[in-house]
Amino acid sequence: MKLSVIIVNYNVEYFLEQCLYSVRKASKGIDVEVFVVDNNSVDGSNRMVREKFPEVILIENKQNTGFSKANNQAMRLSKAEYVLLLNPDTVVEDDTFSKVIEFMDQHPEAGGLGVKMVDGKGKFLPESKRGLPTPMTAFYKIFGFSQLFPRSKRFARYHLGYLDKNKTAEIEILAGAFMLMRRSVIDITGLLDEAFFMYGEDIDLSYRITQAGYKNYYFPETRIIHYKGESTKKSSVNYVFVFYNAMIIFAKKHFSSKRARTFSVLIHIAIYFRAFIALLSRFFKKATLPFFDALLGYFGIYFIQLYWGNLTIYRQGGDYPIELLAFVIPAFLAIWLLSVYLSGGYDKPVKLWRSMRGIGIGSITILVLYALLPESLRFSRALILLSTLWLTVGFTITRFVAHLSKADGYTFGQNKRMRFLVIGDKTEAMRVEGILHSTSIKPEFIGLVESTEVAVSDNAFIGNMLQVKDIITIYKINEVIFCSKNIPHQVIIDKMTEWHDAEIDYKIAPEDSLSIIGSNSINTRGDLYTIDIKAIDSFGNRRSKRLFDVLNSLIFLIISPVLLFIIPNRLKAVGNLIMVLFGFRTWVGYGKVAEGGLGKLPKIRQGILNPGDIFQSQTIDDETIHHLNLLYARDYTVWKDVEICWKSIRQIGR
Repeated sequence: MKLSVIIVNYNVEYFLEQCLYSVRKASKGIDVEVFVVDNNSVDGSNRMVREKFPEVILIENKQNTGFSKANNQAMRLSKAEYVLLLNPDTVVEDDTFSKVIEFMDQHPEAGGLGVKMVDGKGKFLPESKRGLPTPMTAFYKIFGFSQLFPRSKRFARYHLGYLDKNKTAEIEILAGAFMLMRRSVIDITGLLDEAFFMYGEDIDLSYRITQAGYKNYYFPETRIIHYKGESTKKSSVNYVFVFYNAMIIFAKKHFSSKRARTFSVLIHIAIYFRAFIALLSRFFKKATLPFFDALLGYFGIYFIQLYWGNLTIYRQGGDYPIELLAFVIPAFLAIWLLSVYLSGGYDKPVKLWRSMRGIGIGSITILVLYALLPESLRFSRALILLSTLWLTVGFTITRFVAHLSKADGYTFGQNKRMRFLVIGDKTEAMRVEGILHSTSIKPEFIGLVESTEVAVSDNAFIGNMLQVKDIITIYKINEVIFCSKNIPHQVIIDKMTEWHDAEIDYKIAPEDSLSIIGSNSINTRGDLYTIDIKAIDSFGNRRSKRLFDVLNSLIFLIISPVLLFIIPNRLKAVGNLIMVLFGFRTWVGYGKVAEGGLGKLPKIRQGILNPGDIFQSQTIDDETIHHLNLLYARDYTVWKDVEICWKSIRQIGR
């Protein structure tokens, strides 16, 4: 056997599916065995592999054993001359395997090989070629010298920036996303070191290959897409600690004690510096808009009370007491900000109407509380009303400024309408068009492009592959989707690189799949277009659902003297009310179906009621209940819960 491909998966089903389709294409004409080692995923990955890729050897772990241990499981079972460790968030070209095997056959001194990697927008990834992270190399990278001097042999050794990215070269460290190794060399060096749970194991094994007298090569004659960051967030504090601690393990293992201590000091400085930056960055991203809202709100209200006081009760002199500025206004402002938050005013993309709704709810809440305040703290209802007016203006200003600054996630007005180009043959392109229409993105335009370069005669298409650059300009396309059933992956990567200047996004639609997937940033999972059944699982909807549960429980509690006359099981109703109020149950959940019938619906608390209750006394079968569950999850709004609860109010005691 020539090649063993090993893929470790953890909860990235759609990326894995796309990866395996590309591996299947690249394996044609080669004696290849493919292993998928699943580290206890819960997203349906194993079922997908069994159903769509029966040729794959699937190893299902009962716990997350880590990257090294999982790869070693498959390496011990593999039988081929070459072993390839491949990430699930990659796509290989159709001739990748044949090209890398040919190179290794012609270079017996080669122990390992890495390839040219590009991200989801076709941009070259510098980690395709790396140097050994010595203390000085790490120092130059940590403190930014490698970025200041990206071509320097001294300062840019971490990513070997002085080497031509388009020329084959000897390197020290292979990237774990695509790590091809000779079986005979692994027998000498040993498997991955399981002391590394995640990160660092590729550096360790690459170094052991060179220590055994073999060479590692960077081979740019073939490419892969590496979406990167799909299973972990590179900007997270957890990533910083795990990655840099892996570097400490490596240093203690391979460097002298003096060098290891130096390296350890540098790494600890880097850990706390990067962790601080990561926390600071996260805080500022989330707190910037609320901070400016609070700042603008407070100073606006401060000047309002000055003006109103001088105009009315303090015309002859004097001023509002200090308690107004020190306690009352901050407390009222906190209520307004909390109301805006609960109304989704800080959810991204930010919408102005949500903020206005929050201000209105906050004002009503404040007016109610105002009536309960002691006389000494009731200064003026007019101040509350004028402050409401100011906050409406002020919050509009902050969002408009955020919109003009083009800050990520801030919009003013409507969402950007998506305009798609789907490239493939007619059958596949129309299938993908149907998927787009079934999602929640509501595309403004979908154009179909023939995947060949011949003249188009079918009216279903607006052009062919040669005309895409003009089509992008004329039709103002935001995103191009390639149908990989018809288009070789090397062509996809070629076109992503060729059209890079158009500043559009790219995705790939695998054959026979309901997913269209891609990534626009090395820090994000990227967008997934699939038949959308996750609306109920969004942060905003989960918060709204919980808020409804609490408010509805309080309303039921207030009107309980009336409810007790119309609810059959009064004691059970009281128990249900308490369970919901304290978060153990929800008022509306999924209807019960046969075991496993919920499939991959997002998880929510068990409901007292369900969507089927709206039909009241009618008997409905499992298929109908499942369909109602799907619609409830996909198109959830809090008003559905309101409707179900009040139409089924007699059932809350079951």
